[in-house]
Amino acid sequence: MRKQSKRKARSAVVAYALAVFCRVPTHAVAFITTSSTELSSTRVSLKMGKSNPLVENNLPAPLLLGSGSFTRKLILSEMNIPYHKIVREIDERCLGDRSKDAPSDLVLLLAKAKMDHLINEIQAGNCNNDLPSGFTNADEWVVLTGDQVVTHAGNILEKPDSVEQAKEFVTGYASSPCSTVGSCVLTHLPSGLQVSGVDTATIYFKPTITGEIIDNLLKEDAPVLSCAGGLMIEHPLTREHIDRIDGTEDSVMGLSKDLVTRLLGELRQKLTENAK
Repeated sequence: MRKQSKRKARSAVVAYALAVFCRVPTHAVAFITTSSTELSSTRVSLKMGKSNPLVENNLPAPLLLGSGSFTRKLILSEMNIPYHKIVREIDERCLGDRSKDAPSDLVLLLAKAKMDHLINEIQAGNCNNDLPSGFTNADEWVVLTGDQVVTHAGNILEKPDSVEQAKEFVTGYASSPCSTVGSCVLTHLPSGLQVSGVDTATIYFKPTITGEIIDNLLKEDAPVLSCAGGLMIEHPLTREHIDRIDGTEDSVMGLSKDLVTRLLGELRQKLTENAK
């Protein structure tokens, strides 16, 4: 019964996120998620009549996504970017200084550390069994990694360590806005050329938001403890407490479309200059 409820909860969140990004009514996409708790690890089919940013920039496809985030996969799908997920975890907590580092520096540090580790694994041949069928580590690739933190009252908030800490985070959002700071790093293989950037959005909550929302989200098996700052704006229970967002929802949810588009263009430019 618990597994069924978890599947229903994740389906509801994914359906809602699809409605946000794809401009499709939630009830119209709910059936899409009932048979699967997550988007596929690979997406190669494209939307007819919509441009593919990889093709536009003469870059190889599919993109290798070094992230397990279902919202990042969803955002790439909405951007019509074919991807294949390959994740190699690192110990993020041992990197950077949360008390001194600027949030933008920290998320870039973490995303680049993820990139370095993943590329080392690919080049060493340790990911060959995880690459798309018919491809090898000798092929041309664009690899994407990212990271995100939430900032509030001058503090950097990552994934909460406990339910009580998640409640503490959320309670603070009622009195002052929080911001998401997200990074994106793109690396071209085999050249090793890399581009990176950061995008920020600020969320203003209504005074109605309290720590009780964490209990309600957990009752629906929402992955609150896996979200930076305990923040899940894609969930209807959270969304009803949002006053406004300065920035884009895709940025808040982990991957700025504008940033990805700009970085793909910068990477193409670097490759062109490198070929001269």
